Amino acid sequence: MTTPAVDTAAEVKPPAPTARRIPAAVWVALGIVYVVWGSTYLGIRIVVETLPPFLSAGARFVTAGLLLAGIIAWRQGPAALRVSPRQLASAAVVGLLLLLGGNGLVVLAETSVPSGLAALLIAVVPAWVVLLKAGFGERPSAGGVVGVLLGLAGLAVLTLPGLSGDVKTGGVVLVIVATLLWSTGSFSSSRIPMPANPFTASAYEMIAGGLGCLGVGLIRGEQHGLDLSAVSGRSWAALGYLIVFGSLIAFTAYAWLLHTAPLSLVATYAYVNPVVAVALGALILDEALSWPIVLGGAIVVAGVCLIVSTERRR
Repeated sequence: MTTPAVDTAAEVKPPAPTARRIPAAVWVALGIVYVVWGSTYLGIRIVVETLPPFLSAGARFVTAGLLLAGIIAWRQGPAALRVSPRQLASAAVVGLLLLLGGNGLVVLAETSVPSGLAALLIAVVPAWVVLLKAGFGERPSAGGVVGVLLGLAGLAVLTLPGLSGDVKTGGVVLVIVATLLWSTGSFSSSRIPMPANPFTASAYEMIAGGLGCLGVGLIRGEQHGLDLSAVSGRSWAALGYLIVFGSLIAFTAYAWLLHTAPLSLVATYAYVNPVVAVALGALILDEALSWPIVLGGAIVVAGVCLIVSTERRR
């Protein structure tokens, strides 16, 4: 039996484009990053009340990285930690950009900037990511362009507390520089030869970034006059929370997302974190909600819908 011939040019139409389905595991990992990282700004603010910024950040990331490496060796065998020298160097570079440059500067800034404002300033990260991708030849969508413009407009409004003298301008500048370094690290991780196992990559990134923070802390002389007996119990508790939840769980989820999900979608955590951070800062630390913070936060959060909807169709 033969199949009748058809005029393919006239009768067969190309399939309509369909939106790429995002797996449920991606949304779970995003949820962890959204909520847990939103709470870490509060944790950082409490830690630096009685602990030095870079030494505490270094202790946090080195401890979390070693714990993660131990878990990997226990669950998958020591061979899972083996990487090439090039992959190890790449993971170290990304770890330094993300954790020394990105997170370390935020920790330092939070000695003079409210946790909610710091989190809102971080919301500009997706704008830098879109611009980085455009610089490497990937044309942004209309929604991405509008999202960038919203993010930059919100950033301009959020800098007003620093310009008006309500907070130290230096702290605001530190956070903005941190967003540039974090965006560069996130972008680079998808362009250089990273370890194939994202959890292994996360462990090496945290160890490298943590050692970098410890080195900067020692250079700054943070060890001088440090009296561990004078550290408050809530600072120790906050540091423990940051190690387990902020680093071991949430950063590992973030590293996995960088290997699995579209980068612009991953970067949307920066729009959700501020909502959590501002709410916790106001409720627990009585941080003021001035009109620039409320208005600027509303502007930058509005951009997440555009970027998410765009990435689901790309």
